[in-house]
Amino acid sequence: MNAIASILVALVAGLHVYFLALEMFFWTRPLGLKTFRNTPEKAADSAVLAANQGLYNGFLAAGLVWGLLQPNAAFAFQIKAFFLGCVVVAGAYGAATVSRKILFVQAAPAVLALVILWLA
Repeated sequence: MNAIASILVALVAGLHVYFLALEMFFWTRPLGLKTFRNTPEKAADSAVLAANQGLYNGFLAAGLVWGLLQPNAAFAFQIKAFFLGCVVVAGAYGAATVSRKILFVQAAPAVLALVILWLA
């Protein structure tokens, strides 16, 4: 069960590295435009805000990786639980304010990882 929890935490971290790349580097490019259904003009106008969001997603990924690498099991659990909780809150807020899709793309994987982490 610990291995499954670690795989799920790594998956959530990987998703957030992907979000970082989309928001910081591909926001105004075809992949970013298609993913976020933006026009080039809207993307250009919001690029700085998107990069800021991407940076925060990177911090979430870094925290999850820190939890995966922490050798003290009790502390590692606390780190992973905290950052997964942050992801759940961010996903819920995004779903409420931007798009319900965020609930499934961001929050749901974190909830699953958090539940398995608690059960492990």
